Amino acid sequence: MRATWLLAIETRFPMNDYTSICRHLLAIPEDDYHAASKRGEFLSSHMLGDFRNCPEYYHRKIEGKVPEKPNSAYALGSAAHKLILEGNVAFDEAYIVANGPINKSTQQPYGRNTKAYSEWLEHQTKDIVSTKEFEWLERLRKAVMSHEKAAKRLEHGCAEGVLRANLLGMPCQIRIDWFSPEFGIVDLKTAADLDWFDRDLHAYGYIYQLAFYRAVVREATGLTVPVSIIAVEKDEPFRAGVWELSPAVLDEAERINNAAIDRLITCWKTNTWPTGFEEPRIVTTL
Repeated sequence: MRATWLLAIETRFPMNDYTSICRHLLAIPEDDYHAASKRGEFLSSHMLGDFRNCPEYYHRKIEGKVPEKPNSAYALGSAAHKLILEGNVAFDEAYIVANGPINKSTQQPYGRNTKAYSEWLEHQTKDIVSTKEFEWLERLRKAVMSHEKAAKRLEHGCAEGVLRANLLGMPCQIRIDWFSPEFGIVDLKTAADLDWFDRDLHAYGYIYQLAFYRAVVREATGLTVPVSIIAVEKDEPFRAGVWELSPAVLDEAERINNAAIDRLITCWKTNTWPTGFEEPRIVTTL
């Protein structure tokens, strides 16, 4: 069993109301946060989801045996969160809006796969967002802020705060997109089509993720806070909407999460990491 599993965390701090939570959120850089999860120092909702799907895959990721794949969509998603939740000042501190060096013969920017662009990129101190990508980010922000219920949730609060606590003896951490003194946990998602977002809630494990967030907040503060999701389409017509997760569905997801954490603890103790396909599966329907 990993020694880090026994890491002690102070799991409660004085709390009077939701407003106080923002004062206790940790300001941890995103890369450091994810690195701590990948090393197995803290269990995150994403890593717990990996374990639920396949304990062996989770263990291989912890051991550093799963190669990292570049994900441009994830990078743009992070930029969207920065712009929508934290505003232009924070965005400008982290990103440069630029198309790269200009090819003198065509008067057009070099492509991102060219040597000229790579050499230019090496001298940049911030992540790059093209002008076209920034226009897209602005469309997302406009869609969210034009939605009355979504904008209300983002009116007051704090973005990207980290909270850590023990769940069932396991050190856990969460990075909350937005914490509102009035609405509690608010998560921002992009979606291909809002007509299918109810399906996405289940397909991508969003309910389990946010049940995990709620449980960590409760363990740290003694408060059970409401949870909602703001979803915005990534393409025309760029619709935005709000989904509130009921306490009953979060309670059920939390029970499943807790059962998975119990299994994870057993896996660490026994050093056994099943795939979930050890036994034959019987086909009974056509």
